[in-house]
Amino acid sequence: MTTTVGDWSYPGGVNGDPAPMLVDGTWRGSASGETFPTFDPGTGEVITEVALASVQDTDLAVAAARRAFDEERWMRLSAQQRGAILWRASDLIRASADELASLESRNMGIPVPQARAMVLEAAAQFQYYAGWADKIHGRTIDLGPAERRIQGYTLREPIGVVAMIVPWNAPLISASKKLAPALAAGCACVLKPADETPLTALWLGQILQEAGVPAGVVNVVTGPGETVGARLAEHPDVDTVAFTGSTEVGRSIVRAAAGNLKKLSLELGGKSPVIVMPDADLSAAIPGVAGAVFWNTGQVCAAGTRLFVHESVFDQVVEGVAEAGRRLRVGYGTDTDVDLGPLISRKQLDRVTSYVEGGRRDGARVVSGGARIGDAGYFFAPTVLVDVDQSMPVMREEIFGPVLGVMPFGDVDQAVALANDSSYGLASSVWTRDGATGHAVARRLRAGRVGVNVHRAGGVHMPAGGYRQSGWGRESGQEALENYLEVKSVVSALN
Repeated sequence: MTTTVGDWSYPGGVNGDPAPMLVDGTWRGSASGETFPTFDPGTGEVITEVALASVQDTDLAVAAARRAFDEERWMRLSAQQRGAILWRASDLIRASADELASLESRNMGIPVPQARAMVLEAAAQFQYYAGWADKIHGRTIDLGPAERRIQGYTLREPIGVVAMIVPWNAPLISASKKLAPALAAGCACVLKPADETPLTALWLGQILQEAGVPAGVVNVVTGPGETVGARLAEHPDVDTVAFTGSTEVGRSIVRAAAGNLKKLSLELGGKSPVIVMPDADLSAAIPGVAGAVFWNTGQVCAAGTRLFVHESVFDQVVEGVAEAGRRLRVGYGTDTDVDLGPLISRKQLDRVTSYVEGGRRDGARVVSGGARIGDAGYFFAPTVLVDVDQSMPVMREEIFGPVLGVMPFGDVDQAVALANDSSYGLASSVWTRDGATGHAVARRLRAGRVGVNVHRAGGVHMPAGGYRQSGWGRESGQEALENYLEVKSVVSALN
């Protein structure tokens, strides 16, 4: 049975039979026949049941990807043909933007207009890497003296089978950030979406089929991290794992990958600093800071959750950001003019609540928010905390909710020291009217991305990733291709 949404027939799932998995070009249930529920976080109600993969199902998906890669089902096409298929996938995503946004909103809670922007960003990933498919080249090198001339050249070849484990906070974008460059590089893929948000990943699998990706090149397996994710991380036929999620889980993947020394790309946690200098344009900085921490209900790994403000403008900025949070309209994702949706689950609601309560016990003062909204769904008020210090968990640990801790500083050296006092290093920003100061601070911040008078920008064109415990490797930009390529040297005697 299929369910029709717009012009697309979805293979089960929403208002229909349990959603199946995609393995070797075939939609199928789990070997056990078991399913698990996926929920609407705005109501707490079940949307549908999804096939519950086991180790056996995971092995089948990896075997399908391995066959597809070894048989060169994808690589036997020319680079131009592969690029055209990726471009077609981008077009198909855009053609279904409204339907995909509605599904993404319902499954993760984000307001529909923001979900639609996410869908278009996912489409941009496939369009961008479509252009790279026929531009992955090696180089030639002349070696040796005239009497013993050696011709050398390099090849950049696909690494093989890629396991992709993606989070729930931006499901379609996260999947596309991995699938698009991996396919451009020529790999075969097994995608495991988050338990909480599997639905648009399954739609994406269908779109890639429709675009012309051969059977087995993209497989989508649904199930828990402790079963499916763990098996993918340790599987001897997986050549690399691309993971986005918590630093804690990232460490477990590193340990599991040691068996066959898999290559890894890891986008992990963040506790990103934001610095507001005394000369900052506060009319831009205050809404910029609020957007950096509250967008997507704070469920963003690069969210600016630590704010350091010069003491001369501290009170003005704190009250401005708190008031911006109070003005945000929190509600169900399809409601009109909603700015923020719910947290993803009851578990996440309890986690965010416990951090705020712990901050209070440690001496932090709540300026705004600080509590759940209503008793249906998992809504939490945008929260600003002051009287915090660097020793508190609310300032050191990733909360993944709309919670901002604010501290004053006296000079730029102190601001940089506070910003860099973290085990993370994913993103950051500095707000100042002085361009020289902004770029000087940017060079001193230990983070994979620094914004000057902006916190989140760049899209598919700019590489993103972390220093320190925020991960290994980069996503987006040309740099993302390196996660999925091997370099081979070939040398030949000419005389």
